[in-house]
Amino acid sequence: MMVDIFSSFDDHNSTLFSAHLMTWSLSLWSLFFINSSYWINPSNLTNMMNMPKQAINIQATRSYSMNLGGFSLLASSLFITIINFNMLGLMPYVFSTTSHLAMTFTLALPLWLSLIMSSYSNNPYSSLAFMLPLGTPSFLIPFLPIIETLSIMVRPITLSIRLAANISAGHIILTLVGDYLTISMLSSNYLVSGMVFMMDNANFIFEIGIGIIQGYIFSLLITLYTDDHQ
Repeated sequence: MMVDIFSSFDDHNSTLFSAHLMTWSLSLWSLFFINSSYWINPSNLTNMMNMPKQAINIQATRSYSMNLGGFSLLASSLFITIINFNMLGLMPYVFSTTSHLAMTFTLALPLWLSLIMSSYSNNPYSSLAFMLPLGTPSFLIPFLPIIETLSIMVRPITLSIRLAANISAGHIILTLVGDYLTISMLSSNYLVSGMVFMMDNANFIFEIGIGIIQGYIFSLLITLYTDDHQ
């Protein structure tokens, strides 16, 4: 039973229609089209489905990730997966996975940690030297490595909090507006109900855009972090 607007983010409040299986199964369907050019003839439909892949690949070509084997393919897969999770979270009775730090941190930490481990295993000297750029003033030498280390350590935290906070905030606003719409309809205030209904629809469309943008930002930042790879 939902007791407040934050209860929708509690997985223990799941019902028969929570659709966990549907969430994971539908989130995987688009990954089929990542390299679909090998077995599907090009068409307008496949070109539209490949637009997210092309968008993130354009950014990958401008970063060091192109030198890391299949990292660009991993980034495009991550982009599509996050978009699917964000879109499915807007459906009724579907549990919003990307509004939880447990989910977003699970996505951010392994990718960030793999880049750090790969960089230090391949070239530890250059990785350590990156903490202290050439020409640093002498009075900053004791502090700059500490600041650089902290800035690198907080990257997975900022990645996960940014995604979870934006998605959960949007869902809370939709819940509040929906509750007010229900109250206005029950009170037979049709003028206010019509205005709130249009506002709710506009906010819903806005949340669709937010879901796509947040998926792009998450994948984009992971791709940009590869520029620090030594």
